[in-house]
Amino acid sequence: MALQHEVIVVGAGAAGLAAGARLKQAGVDVRVLEAAARTGGRAFTDTATFGVAWDRGCHWLHSASVNPLRAAADELGIAYLARGNRKARATHLGDHWAGEDEREAIWQAIQDTYGAIHQAGAEGRDVAASEVLGPATPWTRLARHWLTLLSAAEPERLSTLDYAAYTDTGENYPVEKGYGALVQAVAARAAPDLDIVTGCPVSKVDWSGQGVSLATPRGTLTARLAIVAVPTSVIARGGLSFAPLLPPELAEAFEALPLGAAEKVAFLFDRDVFGVEPTSYIDTLDLRDPDRKPVNFTLNPFGQPMAIAQLGGENAARLVQAGPQAMRDFALAALKDAFGADIEKHIAGVATTGWVADPLIGGGYSCALPGLAHLRGRLTQALTQPVGERVLFAGEAASPHAYSTAHGAHQTGLAAAETALALLRGRPT
Repeated sequence: MALQHEVIVVGAGAAGLAAGARLKQAGVDVRVLEAAARTGGRAFTDTATFGVAWDRGCHWLHSASVNPLRAAADELGIAYLARGNRKARATHLGDHWAGEDEREAIWQAIQDTYGAIHQAGAEGRDVAASEVLGPATPWTRLARHWLTLLSAAEPERLSTLDYAAYTDTGENYPVEKGYGALVQAVAARAAPDLDIVTGCPVSKVDWSGQGVSLATPRGTLTARLAIVAVPTSVIARGGLSFAPLLPPELAEAFEALPLGAAEKVAFLFDRDVFGVEPTSYIDTLDLRDPDRKPVNFTLNPFGQPMAIAQLGGENAARLVQAGPQAMRDFALAALKDAFGADIEKHIAGVATTGWVADPLIGGGYSCALPGLAHLRGRLTQALTQPVGERVLFAGEAASPHAYSTAHGAHQTGLAAAETALALLRGRPT
């Protein structure tokens, strides 16, 4: 088989861009193929909808002090907000703002929820997070909401052992001009002439020969190695096939790490309708209606007259299925309770995400199903032990301790690239 490239990277999200840029820096003939019309994947800063930057996907530099993308932002002069923890967050309870005692009780309930799950994981228990939560309190719905935001999954579908494996310093810094824009800038700085082809989905990776051949609308492309950096859900549902089939133990790992739901509703207003400081955060929990789901907001991000709602888990998936109007109405109802019905008159634009409905993505980020936390290690292993010595995998799901994050994805892309370089140069992996 005549090889057209040394390496082909499938997917131009944070992992694929990092892998491609590192290989290009090393002088490798590498091409990156992206099914979508844009690059970035779940790292997507939207400037077209409102004329100002907002992140449809990842936005916070998690674990900022050890996050390599935070260090890159400093080098590139890209601004972010170093913020403290969420303990002082204002919370609207349907008909009043929480007082100091209520805020303290809410904080404690959320911390107790996290603590119970971490303790179970530290004890080596791989059970559903819902099994270790304490008795219900008035704040349980909000604690569960925050848990679904962190994991994109309901506690019933979240492994305690997997959850506890995540390393978190508690430093979560929002990026002023967008995390997606930062991811793009980091790749562009590393390899400004990286060969990326968008609108080029790969339907099959054939690794039956000496190298790999990839079926695309542009014909069959060939390479010595392939780095596959697409979401777990795409592979699990057969959106990208392999010939021969992947080893059963690896295929099982993709199915054990589904993407949950993490969605947003963004409102642009014609003026500041909230009267709060730039980049303020609030939670809403309607104590009057036990069936109403909580929602939290970023208000006036970096001084822009906006509100960005975050939705997670089954509620997010249900609202996406119901459509943009349902997402708008759900989020706006909570804002109107807190700030009055008149704010609706000042809405200048609304945008909603739909990651769970995107066939190229399929959700927010990965979480291991209860009892299957150990399978994440198989994806991590695929960073350094390629299938057939020619197919590597990368992406946030392959990160052992920074999964579900952009920096975790970035680091796996770099790791896969280093393995590819060793293979190309004949070094042991």
